[in-house]
Amino acid sequence: MIDIKNLNFNYTKKQQPLFQDLDCELNAGSIVGLLGKNGAGKTTLLKIMIGLLLPTSGQVKVNNHIPRRRQPSFLEDLFFVSEEFQLPGISIGNYVKANSGFYPRFDEKLLHKLLVDFELPETKSLQKLSYGQKKKFLISFALSTKCRLLVLDEPTNGLDIPSKAIFRKVLAGSLDEEQLVIISTHQVKDVENLIDRIIMLESGRFIMQKDLYEISSKLHFATTSTAEGEDVLYSEMVPGGYKIITPQVNGESSVDIELLFNAVTQGSQKLKDYVNE
Repeated sequence: MIDIKNLNFNYTKKQQPLFQDLDCELNAGSIVGLLGKNGAGKTTLLKIMIGLLLPTSGQVKVNNHIPRRRQPSFLEDLFFVSEEFQLPGISIGNYVKANSGFYPRFDEKLLHKLLVDFELPETKSLQKLSYGQKKKFLISFALSTKCRLLVLDEPTNGLDIPSKAIFRKVLAGSLDEEQLVIISTHQVKDVENLIDRIIMLESGRFIMQKDLYEISSKLHFATTSTAEGEDVLYSEMVPGGYKIITPQVNGESSVDIELLFNAVTQGSQKLKDYVNE
């Protein structure tokens, strides 16, 4: 689906490269979480993947297309929900009529269902919607395109708690094995039950690329009254005790992605080596 080899990128020749020799392969049938601190280059990487920015050097292929060429056969199978966006002053229904035809696999029944789930009236002007309502509409439209690549940049920003729950439900129930979803987010708790692969960016390189089952087979996540013990790889104080990460000894456990991110970016070299060995 997505094949990145030796990717290098910098905005100007005078600046230090943002990415250096990035390599990554992502396959259909998964929901990938792209994680990184502010300024790590997450949004820039997404824009390179979809052809809005050009790599300085290296190769990026999506469904055997070169994204920078922006061919119609590439664009009809891609939808990008940006964190910042503008919508025209027309009704939801008219927007759908004007834009759904660009996507051959567009599912009108699915869109209607999602609009009902999100309580969005088709006759209402997009300009009169709140930011959260606009975000819900874009997510609904994106899922209804049935594009093989969906790229969501901070999709839960602006959503209230009930809407976040609906988002998780509709995303999990609306995808098929031919689709790849990439979610870039700081709100890890909003999506951690959806993600099945994690890639982390730091200092211009990937510091982790792993499926969740790989992580859960190696690491155990728990909450305890103490952070002491030779087997504790990382700990954080929380009300009532500590969240800890230890080596996995009993098969698999659920992964606390937020704790894992903090551990990999802030923890000891011992933990980083253990996770990535």
